Amino acid sequence: MHEASLPPDLPAPPCGSLPPRAAVAVRQLPGAAREHARWDAFVAACPGATFFHRAGWQTVMEQGFGHDSYFLYAEQDGRIAAVLPLAHVRSRLFGSALVALPFCVYGGIAGGPDGARQALDEAAQALARRLGVGHLEYRWRDAPEQAGAAWLQRPLYATFRRPLHLDDEQNLLAIPRKQRAVVRKGIANGLHSAIDHDLDRFYPIYADSVHRLGTPVFARRHFALLRSVFGDACDILTVYHGVQAQASVLAFYFRDEVLPYYGGGALLARSTGANDFMYWEVMRRAAARGCRLFDFGRSKLGTGAWDFKKNWGFVPQPLPYAYKLVRATALPEVNPLNPRYALFIRAWRRLPLPLANLLGPHIVRQLG
Repeated sequence: MHEASLPPDLPAPPCGSLPPRAAVAVRQLPGAAREHARWDAFVAACPGATFFHRAGWQTVMEQGFGHDSYFLYAEQDGRIAAVLPLAHVRSRLFGSALVALPFCVYGGIAGGPDGARQALDEAAQALARRLGVGHLEYRWRDAPEQAGAAWLQRPLYATFRRPLHLDDEQNLLAIPRKQRAVVRKGIANGLHSAIDHDLDRFYPIYADSVHRLGTPVFARRHFALLRSVFGDACDILTVYHGVQAQASVLAFYFRDEVLPYYGGGALLARSTGANDFMYWEVMRRAAARGCRLFDFGRSKLGTGAWDFKKNWGFVPQPLPYAYKLVRATALPEVNPLNPRYALFIRAWRRLPLPLANLLGPHIVRQLG
């Protein structure tokens, strides 16, 4: 795997349309903006690609978290045929892993034909062995052909996705009756939303919210970097009761999809319905923007977030993440449902918020 001189930009072909017998070369994405644009043109045209396949995540991994990235692509006849964004997470607490992609809910190989996908898979496995990681992980959204007997899978996560309508009333009626009543309560309470252009309201609400859950928080600079890297494809919506900010969410936009990704609410948000109103406002504004699919993101089976999304009428779609052991003998159980972390979660909740905000980013970057 190496960086190579690449041919001039060519229009991105339909995903999987390249001749299957063309010679395949696996290359690594360099940092040049021109090559990022070439990669992103392919991702935008590839039905199997997601927002988390975008080249900007290379910058986020390296500058935001200090993780080495290996954004590999298979090239045929001078065109990109498939992509695989990878990053190497090294952690003294949780071991070492090569992941597509850390801190992202989707990943794995996007594109085709089969020869290109196989070439990327073989290159990734060779890289994992060379780096000596514990395991290689693909965060597929859809079931892959590669995940055979040699790959481990476990039913830990599901994603929640549903079409959006053009009409606000149709979108409101698509929400089950009880949940719709909560949204209407927020409207009746006089809640309103606005798009924020800085982190001043979002970050304190988000940091306090995850602290109450017992979860280490991302650094403020992580969100500033996301805004810088992804521009108009990333915005912040904040819900107010009068002039008081009660809930806030950072959302991603990809093609005709919206993904509310990092959200939180103040203590009063539950009594006023601000958390629920916030997601309704994301739906409403996204539909007006032209989005036709709402992606509620992933949740773990058996959690409150899982139940919350089902209450909105979303049907869970299991995520077929695939893992291949390299040096490890078993996969780490790094999730809050693991009883081993119950004591840590309780202790973290008791930390003063300023201390939790100081320590959290140093821990969370090791989680991936």
